[in-house]
Amino acid sequence: MAKTIAIANQKGGVGKTTTAVNLAAALGSMGKKTLLVDLDPQSNATSACGVDKNNLNNSIYDLFVGEGTIEETVLLSEKNGFWILPANKDLLAAEIQLLEQHEREFQLKKILEKNSDSFDYVLIDAPPSMNILTLNALAAAGAVIIPVQCEYYALEGLTGLLETINQVKQKINPGLEIKGVLRTMYDVRNNISVEVSVQLKKYLGDKLLWTSIPRNVRLAEAPSFGLSVLAYDQGCLGAKAYLSLAKEIT
Repeated sequence: MAKTIAIANQKGGVGKTTTAVNLAAALGSMGKKTLLVDLDPQSNATSACGVDKNNLNNSIYDLFVGEGTIEETVLLSEKNGFWILPANKDLLAAEIQLLEQHEREFQLKKILEKNSDSFDYVLIDAPPSMNILTLNALAAAGAVIIPVQCEYYALEGLTGLLETINQVKQKINPGLEIKGVLRTMYDVRNNISVEVSVQLKKYLGDKLLWTSIPRNVRLAEAPSFGLSVLAYDQGCLGAKAYLSLAKEIT
């Protein structure tokens, strides 16, 4: 049975997709058969894996509307060492169509359950908003990782998200747990980063992951080459941080 983890934050620009892609690569490098599900209509995770999102035979949208199978849709990102369930702009239409479906928040769970024994880990890159797709991610997952940029107002947005996750746990998915909050774009030389990190530790306690993701040029460059940072430069600080994260959560 695959361990399914949603990577979620309703705020954009916090390193959510970067985390999804590079954590998948780190798990893959540890010998874990990993599937990355791109559930964001912007489909940045798909592009970051070197997949042409404008030239897909099948995407996750097709699975939502009952066309095709996971076997026909998943692609092996060989250089990155994991599988991806790709997305494109068609996923925007799925948001509307899901609203009309019975048990609409459980559609992704039903899709993934058909192949639950095929992977060790399934990572879901959720959209940067609390919509029906994000609810599908939280309903399908056993755990959620919340990337948070170390900047002012980080706690403000986090409080609302934690409340939403608690509501999902109560009403939709009793088994959902918070795997941890991940500090991203962390710069120990920046006073704001350090201060926010202290606040997060005080507020979250053991829900704050030990691993933090540093600001790193190689990490920022990797997606433009269709590579994870591990495939792009395994020796850089960004790659080492995601390997540390993979070890922490397994």
